[in-house]
Amino acid sequence: MAPLKTYYCSHIEMRRAGRIFSFQNQHGEVLKCFRCAVRHPPMLRRSIWASVVVGTILTAINQGTFILGGDFSPSLVWKVPLQYLVPFVVASWGALSNSRSTGAGRDD
Repeated sequence: MAPLKTYYCSHIEMRRAGRIFSFQNQHGEVLKCFRCAVRHPPMLRRSIWASVVVGTILTAINQGTFILGGDFSPSLVWKVPLQYLVPFVVASWGALSNSRSTGAGRDD
């Protein structure tokens, strides 16, 4: 297996090995390691909003009759949070996949 390339993470200001993610801010391009990229505030805000909108629609479609009817079964305790978690993970995964920089990764 080839060694990982190293790069400079702009957020924590140190060299890291592994994948690099590129984000834009008011000053231009910012390169971040995975740990910093998953905590990138604009990406988190977009993922949270997508989760709120999609999760609410899914909850209304899938569990609406139970909630409006007052039938709160124990399964709602795990079903409703999942209907918000899944869109959050999908939106975050898509944003990270889209922001991956081709300049990092393994040497071939």
